[in-house]
Order: sequence, then structure tokens, then C-alpha cells
Amino acid sequence: MNPLEDSIVPDRALDVKTEASEFAREHIEPNAAEYYESGDYPWDILEAAQEAGLAGQDIPETWGGRGLDLPQLLAITEEFYRADAGIALTIQLASFGCEITYEYGSDEQCEEYVRPVAEGDQLSGLAVSEPETGSDLAGMQTSAEQDGNEYVLNGEKYWIGNGVEADWVTVYARTGDDGNNRYGNHSMFIVPTDTDGYEAEHIPEKMAMPASKQAHITFDDCTIPESNLIGHEGAGFMMLADFFNHGRIVVSGHGLGLAAAAIEEAWEFTHEREEFGRTINEFQAVQHGLADMLVEFESARALVWRACRKVESDENAGYWAALSKTKATETAVDVAEQGMQFHGGRSILDERRIARVYRDVRVPVIYEGANEVQRNLIYGQAP
Repeated sequence: MNPLEDSIVPDRALDVKTEASEFAREHIEPNAAEYYESGDYPWDILEAAQEAGLAGQDIPETWGGRGLDLPQLLAITEEFYRADAGIALTIQLASFGCEITYEYGSDEQCEEYVRPVAEGDQLSGLAVSEPETGSDLAGMQTSAEQDGNEYVLNGEKYWIGNGVEADWVTVYARTGDDGNNRYGNHSMFIVPTDTDGYEAEHIPEKMAMPASKQAHITFDDCTIPESNLIGHEGAGFMMLADFFNHGRIVVSGHGLGLAAAAIEEAWEFTHEREEFGRTINEFQAVQHGLADMLVEFESARALVWRACRKVESDENAGYWAALSKTKATETAVDVAEQGMQFHGGRSILDERRIARVYRDVRVPVIYEGANEVQRNLIYGQAP
């Protein structure tokens, strides 16, 4: 049983898919249970991914990366998340926020900040969500006020990957209050995490993806040079809108990888577990359940890879990204729940992979824009 077979993947992404699969089986899968239990940050696996050229390699070759495109990133994502979502997220967050800098920033910013991430010497992060605001990008209240040739940041950010571990984060902050144009009031900034006024602490006691660390960040008169503004003032919302279209395809891969893991576990368990003198896969009800899991998975995967092509070519990208993210992440939830049911009482044991998958699938339906918001986008942007 190999749900992530190659036929749907474009030729140019096959080699890196193989790299990712081999890396996942050697480094991620054997250590997944240990890191899930300990909740430690998997520095050793992240460093191995950096050495293997599988972390931060969406960064263009100009700035030291491999310039991997969206299909290649999706191919990697499927394989990593099949092995373990928390470790996979840590690897993918190693360069989070870099895309905004290399797409819209200056050459000087890319040389100083992006290149060290591509070379594995630094980690980055992206700070958007706030304690009281998540999917409403126009409602974020963290402010950046210009004072001469500097900007002074005040406010809070929440659920920020690598907020503690990163060397610098890309911060989305309010720079205007034009009520007639609520989408032009925010800007993007590079903030080194050793700047005075930057404080971050881990958010504790998560039920899922414990090997990935998120932080609560506080900015208290955190002062950065004017040169750390990315692009120009007021462009932050539009930068993020494009960034999240690509990001939602990647998050679709989160759903596909998790769903594949649930299918693998359910298939193996039902073909080994005996009840009433035969393995339970011989019961028609179980066969139908497994068939339904495959129908939903294959439907989701076909949509995701079609959406990947649409977003890459910028064909109604917001619509396809929202469709893809919604379907893939909700399929993961449904498939994991069916997998739990097949495992019976053993499904709730922490040592079981299906139990870890079941907890992890609750996260992608929320991050990168909750699926309720995605449905708004689907309806509003339908062709």
C-alpha cells in the first residue's frame, strides 16, 4: 500500500520526491514517536535536512538555495508529513517568511538575511497572527510607527513558528489607519530576534505536532532601522495574499501526507488483526470503509495537484488554493477518524501512529486560514 505513488507528480518533481521519501524514512519516521513523546525541538533532524538540501530550498539559487518550485515543494511535503507532521513542520518553517523577502525585498536584504537561511546557518520565521486575531489579516493591531530613520514596533503575535528559535522574523504590522482602504494599512518588516524589545516564549501543552514549536511574541518599543521595511509601506496585505496562495498548496500537502499515513496504518492493521476467526479486512463493512478512504484520498490528491498547476500559473490562484486546502485537510480528518475506528480500543494508545495522526489532522484545517474562511474565498472567487 503506497498512497503517494508517483504517476500524478510532474517529472521535474520526481527526483526531489525520491530524495524526500528516502530522507523521511531514514531520519523522520524512526524518530517520530520519540519526539512526539518528548516534545523536544528536533534540531538534529533539521540539521540533517539542511545538509541534504531539503530545508529552505525554495530560496532562489541567486541567494544560495535550490530554487525549488511549487510542485517540487508539494512533492516534498507529502512525503515529510506522511512520516510525521511535527518534525515536517519544523523543517518547513526553517525558511518561513523568506519568500516575502526574496520576492519583494532588496538585494541587500536578501544577502544579509535570506542567504544565511539557504545555507543552513540561520532560521527565519513569519509573524502574522495575534492573540485576538487570526484569519482577519486587515484587523491585525501590532503597530510599526516611523520615528526618523527607524520604525518602533509595539504589540503581540501568537502561534509564531520559530518565534524563539529563529534568528529573524518577518513581521506584519500596522502602519496606517485609512478606514476607506483597510487592505492598505499594513507593511512587512524584518526583525532580528536579538533586537531590544523583542521577547518570545513557547506556547506550551499543545495536543498535536509537539515537535514543532510556536511562540507568543511581545514587541515593546522594538526598534529597527528603516532599511528593514520590505518593499513599501501599505503593501503588506497584498504580499501576504499572494504568499498564502502558495502556502495553502503546501498545507494541502500536509493534509495529503497525514491522510496517507492514516490509510497505511488502517490497511496494515485491518490485514493483520483477527476477529471471529479471520482478519478483519475480510469483512465487507471494513472493505467498504477502506474503499471510502481511498476514494476520498484520491479525489483530494487529484484536486491538490490540479490546484498546484493553477496557482503556479496564477490562474484564479486564490480560488484554487482555497479549494485545495479545504478538501485536502478535511479529507485527512475524515480518513484519520475512520482509521481510528478500525483500530478499535487500541486507537487511543499513545504508542499508536494512528493516534498521533488523529491529533495532528486537527491542526491544518485551522492554520493558513481556517477552512470556514476558505469557503468564503471559494464562494467569492468562483469563476
